[in-house]
Amino acid sequence: MASVHLDPDTLEWTSGVPFFGPGARYEGRDVVQLKILSDRREAGGGIAWLAKYSPPPGKLLKIVAVAESDEHVLVVEGARATKSGRARKAAGGYSLNPQGQWHSAMIATETIVFVVYAGAPDAVESISVVDVEEPSR
Repeated sequence: MASVHLDPDTLEWTSGVPFFGPGARYEGRDVVQLKILSDRREAGGGIAWLAKYSPPPGKLLKIVAVAESDEHVLVVEGARATKSGRARKAAGGYSLNPQGQWHSAMIATETIVFVVYAGAPDAVESISVVDVEEPSR
């Protein structure tokens, strides 16, 4: 196979529904969008994408998934959040979810992540838009 070279800025964002399910759309708009950078699953490889999470104001995106293959995640812009909406893992943060690992993410502001799966992408168990919780005193 030849090398793949592309400029992600020239790619259109597409709906995340095919990979994340119907929860990737909220009140008629996509809250999860993807730019597929490479997809080598049919040749025994993995898939890489940029994902853009866009929760509505005052809300969180809550995602629960199981890693179907090793998943590498790098936060490019924005941040993962706590239930109260406070930034937890900012741009530059890296995570590895090994195959079989249950994991979750909460996102309170528009966030872009670069994700590489060694094989199949996550099995998304749920994705929902929830209210930001008030911090306990």
